[in-house]
Amino acid sequence: MVRVMSDVWERLADESVQGEALRARRATPGACDELIAALDAEGRRHFLIRTKPSDPQIRDVQSRGIEVNTRGLAMAGHELGSYVDIACKDASGHDAFDLIGGELAARLAAGIERPFEVVPRVLAKWRRFWGQGQKEMLSKERQVGLFAELWFLYAWLFPLVSPTEALRRWRGPTGSRHDFEWTGTSVEVKATTSSRGPIHRIHGLDQLAPPESGKLLFYSQVLREEGGATNSLTSVVLLCREVLKVDPSLLDQFEAMLTSAGYSQLFEDDYSALKLRVISERLYEVKDDFPRITTAELVNGRPAAVEEIEYAIGLGGFTHLCLAQEPGAAAPHIRMQDPP
Repeated sequence: MVRVMSDVWERLADESVQGEALRARRATPGACDELIAALDAEGRRHFLIRTKPSDPQIRDVQSRGIEVNTRGLAMAGHELGSYVDIACKDASGHDAFDLIGGELAARLAAGIERPFEVVPRVLAKWRRFWGQGQKEMLSKERQVGLFAELWFLYAWLFPLVSPTEALRRWRGPTGSRHDFEWTGTSVEVKATTSSRGPIHRIHGLDQLAPPESGKLLFYSQVLREEGGATNSLTSVVLLCREVLKVDPSLLDQFEAMLTSAGYSQLFEDDYSALKLRVISERLYEVKDDFPRITTAELVNGRPAAVEEIEYAIGLGGFTHLCLAQEPGAAAPHIRMQDPP
């Protein structure tokens, strides 16, 4: 993960500057040479990116606490020329500003996008985050649930279908009935950290009801909290980003879905602290005697005035409905794609 370290700003603060001059140095040494960190005479933080004369100029005053302009600059130790200047107007937003800088550096280092493409895309992502008012960390339960969805996306879908198709199927953050949906098939994803094995809590009568036309699959993941484990919510997010970074538009879609799920880079260090070991994972077909309660199973329908029904299922005795314990065995059920 590319980061702008605090010592970059500390070293700049030790340098003297007057008037409109800027103190400047590389923001992420060794990771990206194109992103420059700078302080002005009033101590405001800036990120600067050199542009070509033929590049479109960028101006943005819509992003919270940030102002973007393209202007000519002369700085000691750096080329004279035109730069995109991303200025932080609010000192309380320094943590988020550093994260924005890290993301700019990562996307510039990938070499796929020009600065005039990178800057608007990164700022648009952060506007979505601020616009949704996501200020709190995800609960442990939601971290585990999102981890399972992203693990299924990364480990089960990416190897078998194109990244475009895989991302299109992920519907959990959009409020769809099932976590993954495509023509003829839906997949409900559940994870548990219970020491009793694959016991999952089901929310409502619709969660295990099949799609209108097609079949329902159930992905069960058993996790263990373990200090020496290498997996976390943050790590699986980074794995997905690595796959999607070759296509900036897909990466943007992924980031928008993360925001809808309540995920924020502001808490990535905290999410890294919850270490998870994958104990088992199985893909079931929800049919025959698979344990479930749906409206169809209730002889007299939903009881009057009963608004919500939650229940737990244990899958220890249902191996006969297990289709796969690894993605390769699931290929016949996952590779199906929508007709052109």
